[in-house]
Amino acid sequence: MKHYPCILSIAGSDCSGGAGIQADLKTISALGAYAATAITAVTIQNTCGVTAVHVLPPAVIEGQIEAVMTDLSPHAVKIGMVTDCETVRAIVRCLCLHRPPFVVFDPVMVSTSGRQLMDSAALEAVTNELMPHCTLITPNLPEAELLLGRSVSTPEEMCTAARHLLRYGSQAVLLKGGHLDGHLMTDVLQLGQLPEPYLFTAPRVESGNTHGTGCTLSSAIATYLALGHPLHQAVGLAKDYVRQALVSGKEVQTGAGNGPLNHLFNPCPMHIFSDEKR
Repeated sequence: MKHYPCILSIAGSDCSGGAGIQADLKTISALGAYAATAITAVTIQNTCGVTAVHVLPPAVIEGQIEAVMTDLSPHAVKIGMVTDCETVRAIVRCLCLHRPPFVVFDPVMVSTSGRQLMDSAALEAVTNELMPHCTLITPNLPEAELLLGRSVSTPEEMCTAARHLLRYGSQAVLLKGGHLDGHLMTDVLQLGQLPEPYLFTAPRVESGNTHGTGCTLSSAIATYLALGHPLHQAVGLAKDYVRQALVSGKEVQTGAGNGPLNHLFNPCPMHIFSDEKR
């Protein structure tokens, strides 16, 4: 019997379609896998920003995860927005019970404006209870700085920080360097069993359409892991996909603010209309 590789995304919903659950659905589908979802929160947002967040009850979140786990047996799980201790513990209970092969956690801890999105209790639950169950965590520099309590501003400091982030118990850390200054961007992948990290360096894609980049990368990594690639290859393939999605979407205006990537540049390119044809 044939089957689709299944990836479960546990994350918040973005009604504007560029990030969160919606970005994950597009990414997983574009890469040829089957996407299932468990929504942790409903947001009111668009390309200009987030105006409200409604967090779902932990029992409802746990029920969604259980419904997917017991029927579809996901090959990988991607976790995004979690905001409170009880939600973290509901997710951890499901992970302990069902033991999915791969868990990729994108720790959404700091907003684009720099506001901390988790209180101290939720942050403690994430680091002590959730991260030890993760194959990979994918913090950006502000999130790494919050976790480590110090600034991280160079590729060399990123390598040290990635090693130190392993103390929270994940099997590997991908520290993203999108906030670095300069033309070249470096991401650092540190595996727990290896002494030296993998470095992924590429020119920055100059684009005003970067909404949902972190969600897209983490769900792409989870998908490539489910498709059978080793972790360092899954990260490299996912980064290539995100880069092409950024390049493909950088000239397209979607909304008045920070627009999304073009998740479906391949194999299903989006139809782009000029103003003259509207």
